[in-house]
Amino acid sequence: MAKQIVEMNVEKVTQEAGDTKTFLLRWPEGMDYEFKTGQFITIYLPEDPKTKRAYSLSSCQYDRGLFEISVKRAGHFGALLNEVIQEGSKLMVIPPVGKFNLPEDPTHDVVMIAGGSGVTPFRGFIRHINHDKLPTRAVLLYTVRNPQEIIFDAEFHRLAQANPNFEFKVTCTRVTAEHGYTGPEWTGHKGRINAEWIKEQIRDVTKTVFYACGPTELVVATEKLVVEELGVPKAQMRLEKWG
Repeated sequence: MAKQIVEMNVEKVTQEAGDTKTFLLRWPEGMDYEFKTGQFITIYLPEDPKTKRAYSLSSCQYDRGLFEISVKRAGHFGALLNEVIQEGSKLMVIPPVGKFNLPEDPTHDVVMIAGGSGVTPFRGFIRHINHDKLPTRAVLLYTVRNPQEIIFDAEFHRLAQANPNFEFKVTCTRVTAEHGYTGPEWTGHKGRINAEWIKEQIRDVTKTVFYACGPTELVVATEKLVVEELGVPKAQMRLEKWG
């Protein structure tokens, strides 16, 4: 059966860090979607039905009555959304699909690895875990160039304060004067995500599911670190490549 395509109102637009905006799409009256946290929707502008783009939901299945997507101003479609779509705009929405979901067994640990706007589905993951008060131990390793690009920084810290089983860890790769960085000194983790840093997050590798989301280069590199260097079975990885 074909998925029902629905026109939705953009109720709210929020400017996030790192050239990213979050768009809140309100479900039409009478609609009640059943979907899983971590899935994606496909959208297009009403006047251009041939140009479609899929975006992971940055909201979770318990955020009823709405979808949220968080879109970086990159590529033709991402730039178009950021420049043109305002509160009150309309978007056509194909309902959620996808298998980038939390483990069925909530006692399994999750290690989430993200780069740039690839962090967006993990916002939904942690909202879901906190909502259900799951026993899941969750660690998010997030790489950005500098602190000004940390998307959802304040929210992830609030979620971590509310859940001692969730840790939010950021590494910055370009925070020196040589990189042209002029902001406050970054005293946190520096450099690219490596196998050693991932290994430090693992309690029992047989009961851990690894997620990677972001640019293709990052996801491919992460898969190599986890599968080849750490020897984790590929079946324990979930990958979402963007671009």
